[in-house]
Amino acid sequence: MVNLRAKREAKNMSQQQLADEVGISRQAISNIEIGMAKPDVKHAIIIGRVLEFNWVLFYDEENSG
Repeated sequence: MVNLRAKREAKNMSQQQLADEVGISRQAISNIEIGMAKPDVKHAIIIGRVLEFNWVLFYDEENSG
């Protein structure tokens, strides 16, 4: 699992800014960051593009943590 918060903060983005770019709610971003949810593939791809990382890391259980 990718450390979304660290990647978002490295881009100096708020949760709301990322949510607006991706087209989901700020609460959804928060839930992804704390590990309560994973984005669907469509939104994972967009998040990866916005934050410049490989979106498949959301589903990489081997490198979770």
